Amino acid sequence: MCHCDDSEGGVCECGHHDHEGECECGCHSGHHFERRYQTKAEKIAELEDYLTDLKAEVQAVEEHLADLRR
Repeated sequence: MCHCDDSEGGVCECGHHDHEGECECGCHSGHHFERRYQTKAEKIAELEDYLTDLKAEVQAVEEHLADLRR
């Protein structure tokens, strides 16, 4: 992936171009791969993280309600 920084005169971190032409590494060609599917293990891990976040949110709401009721 190209990390261009126009504040430095349009120099690409990949070092292959200066935004006046096509990058040699292909980072601006529009033909990059993005995954669309997750493995079962990845989906389980994502859902476990989400559940942990939800539990923390419930605890925070319960604490906030307890503070408001005092």
